[in-house]
Amino acid sequence: MAWRLKPIEEQTIVVTGASSGIGLATAHLAAARGANVVLVARNQDALREAAKEINGKDGGRAIFIAADMADEGAPHRIASVADQAFGGFDTWVNNAAVAILGRLDSTTMSEHRQIFDIGYFGLAGASLFAAAYLKRRGGGAIVNIGSILSDRAAPLQGAYSAMKHAVQGFTESLRMELEMEKAPVSVTLIKPAGIHTPYPEHARDKLAKHAAIPPTAYDPRLVAEAICFAAANRKRTMTVGGQGLVLTKLAGLFPRTTDRIMEAFFEKAQSTSQPPPPGVKDNLFQARRDGRIESSQDQYVRRHSITLKAQMHPVATAAVLAGIAIAAAGFLSGRKAAARRRDFSSERLRHQKGTQPAPVRFGETGGGHHIPTAEDIRI
Repeated sequence: MAWRLKPIEEQTIVVTGASSGIGLATAHLAAARGANVVLVARNQDALREAAKEINGKDGGRAIFIAADMADEGAPHRIASVADQAFGGFDTWVNNAAVAILGRLDSTTMSEHRQIFDIGYFGLAGASLFAAAYLKRRGGGAIVNIGSILSDRAAPLQGAYSAMKHAVQGFTESLRMELEMEKAPVSVTLIKPAGIHTPYPEHARDKLAKHAAIPPTAYDPRLVAEAICFAAANRKRTMTVGGQGLVLTKLAGLFPRTTDRIMEAFFEKAQSTSQPPPPGVKDNLFQARRDGRIESSQDQYVRRHSITLKAQMHPVATAAVLAGIAIAAAGFLSGRKAAARRRDFSSERLRHQKGTQPAPVRFGETGGGHHIPTAEDIRI
């Protein structure tokens, strides 16, 4: 039986990691489009301010709950709050994560476990809880935030890359199992490229300089756009940021070449001399000062993504590309025709300046009518 997701304005959306970056941008965008929003993160003060701002805008409806996604009981408490405030939820967005920038041999096992406890085990437990909840409710969406590092690991982000690989594997398996039982639950994996969030400021930093997002960085609101689209449209996976898409495709075709490029440039690309603001650095084991959508670091940020639009509207994009191809073909054809006309005119002028053309003779048909033959006519 065919089923559809609700329009976003009819939904209640749970967003984890909602106190900054992608999660905060998603909460604002979803609320602006009419959804009820449940904000979740460890930083209660930042959540309170975010909910206050959303509710202060026309039509905004947001509540919050401070929770650590490493806690197995967190999804139950979150759902209870959503039930009481809005009668349940329709989409669950797993965005919470923590990170370390540094060599693997300087990363302790307790640091590895913390990255996986929040970013993988927290996501897996919440996804399974949300899947069971949404099946009882009659349908809905689970949106998991992976990364281009789900496809291609980066040096100095080894533990985080490994966690995002695990997120991709879990998400793909969950999607297939739900499809096998024909459950009305959409499962989407969003894979952002480098995004201009406070991620480097929040990370535990073991680099010689301060951590940074490698260029080019993209606006977090682009990822929020993809998440809101996936909440209302069944989509398998979406990549945000054309540069990240190119990197993963290149890595698939030329893995060793990509290794060499990343080995040569990524240490410098992930470093900056600009320190993070006070009270922000290192939220690995506890919440730090929060509340910003974008990073405080000064760098070029792409505000638009053609590749994202193409994934959201493939038919329209194909039509536009076809139109461009037809127009280009017409332009080239016109140029060729114009060139032929110029050649024709030049040849005619040359003959006019030289000898006069031979007189035109006419052949004669059996009926007495005269018609020119090809051999008779010279220009």
